[in-house]
Amino acid sequence: MKPRTLFVTPETYPRALNVVGEKITVLASHAATQGYEVFLQHGPEGSGPPPHTHDWDESFYVIKGSVEITYDGTTSIATAGSFIHVPAGTIHSFRCGPDGVDMLSITSHTSQAANLFTAIDNEVTAMPPDVSKLIEIGTRYGACLGA
Repeated sequence: MKPRTLFVTPETYPRALNVVGEKITVLASHAATQGYEVFLQHGPEGSGPPPHTHDWDESFYVIKGSVEITYDGTTSIATAGSFIHVPAGTIHSFRCGPDGVDMLSITSHTSQAANLFTAIDNEVTAMPPDVSKLIEIGTRYGACLGA
């Protein structure tokens, strides 16, 4: 199937998914692009995933606020204008800084992130989340919790 032109405006964004406290809007899914995926993420202070890996590359561009990201044994603070690329298979995590963060995330052609985020939004409703359920969902879509 040939990919079609995709034009998304704030008025046509799909509903933001609740991914364990973060709001993630799928701007472009693998199904829509036949390749990469693009997400708009808003994380309140202190939110973010624990150490994990997945089968796809992931890049982040910080629009507003800050995020502490850990990868390859290094922890860095990314502020507005920062770009971070994390290759597939790299153990990484992040914590949203004071006043939260707004960022774009872009994943590579092997990404199952949109499916992963949608499943978490649909299946994990309690806080704190059921970790065994998160692990099961991650396994389904090529992501693994833990270092």
